[in-house]
Amino acid sequence: MKNLLYKMFEHKNLSREEARDVLLNIADGRYNDAQLAAFMTVFLMRSITLDELTGFRDALLERRRPVDMSDIKAIDIVGTGGDGKNTFNISTATCFVVAGSGRKVVKHGNYGASSVSGASNVLEHHGVKFSADTDILRRSLEESGVSYLHAPFFSPALKSVAPVRKALAVRNFFNMLGPLVNPTLPKYQLLGVYNLKLMRLYNYIAQNEGINCTIVHSLDGYDEISLTSPFKVVGPGEERVFEAADLNLPQATEADLWGGKTVADAAKIFDAVLAGKATAPQENCVVANAAFAIRTLEPKIALDRALEEARESIRSGRAAQAFKKFVEINS
Repeated sequence: MKNLLYKMFEHKNLSREEARDVLLNIADGRYNDAQLAAFMTVFLMRSITLDELTGFRDALLERRRPVDMSDIKAIDIVGTGGDGKNTFNISTATCFVVAGSGRKVVKHGNYGASSVSGASNVLEHHGVKFSADTDILRRSLEESGVSYLHAPFFSPALKSVAPVRKALAVRNFFNMLGPLVNPTLPKYQLLGVYNLKLMRLYNYIAQNEGINCTIVHSLDGYDEISLTSPFKVVGPGEERVFEAADLNLPQATEADLWGGKTVADAAKIFDAVLAGKATAPQENCVVANAAFAIRTLEPKIALDRALEEARESIRSGRAAQAFKKFVEINS
């Protein structure tokens, strides 16, 4: 590790093979916390390269605990995190709205590292017990529409660095990796990223791996469609900047989406969204993300129709019912 750190401090990049090897060593617990912290911090001072990101992904997928759900058409909906906005659990709520519309979601997630409430935090708050049992994961997907894969159960490297990530409490390259290493290797993804450079890297990897991936970024820095600013969407055959008005929705403010000071605060908003009792900006944000997820799975659906289906999932109570069933199966 010392030699690699010197190399990176001299502004040199890692090759794909070097990146793979260092992640394999991390997975094997060969570095101490100080070395891990130094290594992670480098990527706050410079951008990650395509070779580095791909090499890190190679290692995590090589060591993952695979889950085969290839016979079910499903989408992963996830953001990188690390945008510093401390929103409520928008992508997690979006999963259950999409499930309520009759689609399937295989979500890969983790505890929050740089925010109060990650996906695992809000689910655990509701009594969910994470599992790597394929039978439970498959039953959850088939009966509730959502299967949740808690990242440390499937990627040893993510588990080994969790204490350091939590202690640092800042964005690091593991935020970039999480959405790329879902152990089910879903063929459909809605991914949110916190900057345009990462959007380009993700798009290249998605094209290379044959993933039907829609990548979104709000230009004011959110790793999802926040409706607080124009947002860019990149996907198969599409690259466009949207305004909230293009979706016939009003613009939101940062305060509208704030997740609060505790997991309980964020969970209260999450529950209100699924129950149809949230504020209009909170619901609109989730509906917008769900609409683009629906269009990723079914590109021929018009955007206005996808928005209607997402809204109806909430208003009909089907989103809340999907979550209720999910908790029942996973508790």
